[in-house]
Amino acid sequence: MSKSEFESLSYVDAGVDVEAAELTVKAFSEIAIKTMRPEVLSGVGPFAGLFSLPTGLQEPVLVASADGVGTKILIATALDRFDSVGADLVNHCVNDILTVGARPLFFMDYLATADLSQAQRIDIVSGVGNACAEQNVALLGGETADMPDMYRSGDFDLAGFIVGIVDRAKIIDGKKIDIGDVLVALPSGGLQTNGYSLVRKIWSIGKDLGFEHDRQILQKEFPSLGGSLGDALLATHRSFLSDLDPYLEQIHGIAHITGGGIGGNLSRLFGHDESNGKSAWIDTESWQIPNIFKVIQEAGSIEDSEMFGAFNMGVGIIIVVKENIASKIINEVEGSWLVGEIKKAENLQKFVEGLPD
Repeated sequence: MSKSEFESLSYVDAGVDVEAAELTVKAFSEIAIKTMRPEVLSGVGPFAGLFSLPTGLQEPVLVASADGVGTKILIATALDRFDSVGADLVNHCVNDILTVGARPLFFMDYLATADLSQAQRIDIVSGVGNACAEQNVALLGGETADMPDMYRSGDFDLAGFIVGIVDRAKIIDGKKIDIGDVLVALPSGGLQTNGYSLVRKIWSIGKDLGFEHDRQILQKEFPSLGGSLGDALLATHRSFLSDLDPYLEQIHGIAHITGGGIGGNLSRLFGHDESNGKSAWIDTESWQIPNIFKVIQEAGSIEDSEMFGAFNMGVGIIIVVKENIASKIINEVEGSWLVGEIKKAENLQKFVEGLPD
């Protein structure tokens, strides 16, 4: 006989503990309070967040983006480390709206799980809140969804939604990019949040071989990495807002190097205009590829072209500027370097040249 014939069922029996979740929301509220801006008109708790538009812009344009952390989550779960994926998420979203010259206003997160502990949930959202506070982004709210049967025990997914603002006259849309402009790169923080499905394929991580198998692989020390494989793979996705903020009005184009690598993301600056006659030329000898990518390439016997198509290869973001501005940025922004230039295209079908074929 079923349990219902003897006693009534509760939501807890179905895998959802509302009382525990309410206590966690209180902790989330305390995290959000540390990120508040004057424009915030509501705290965490109401059905919707309220945020007034900042003043001082002639023609304000709202800029929005949404993203997730992807299967980097499986690396974090295997190592029982939940404090960094929230920062990965925020920084990725901040960088995405930065590509059009927008500065962030507020952020909202979505956390879905089956039975992630309340402490682990707080760790994740703490990472979100810390990254928001560092960049003057209000954590306006979010959603935590308990979804037993949709997710396996211990699984979770994390997504984020960001809104920023830019004056219409100052939007960076690539239209000013011209032959003779140069490309300046800033280094990535490891893989950032892309390429993890290939990494997991190489080492069979998250392939139902058990947490112990995954943990042993990730805890293996590599002298060239100065630590474990897991440490290198969980390196935080950098935000480039503070580095580039002083120069936004002088930048002609910005490419956040995420899925698709350098070629896939730089080409987005040109849209789909096959007659513009310009190509971005990349000098792959201008930087030392970080050791984590060398470890991955060797372990998976991966071709150079595949590596550059799947990973950022140590390049976190690329900006297009005039040569004199490039010199100033390289002198003032730590770690930045001249990575290429805009030339007349040799092949009008190819927007990015110089990468391995």
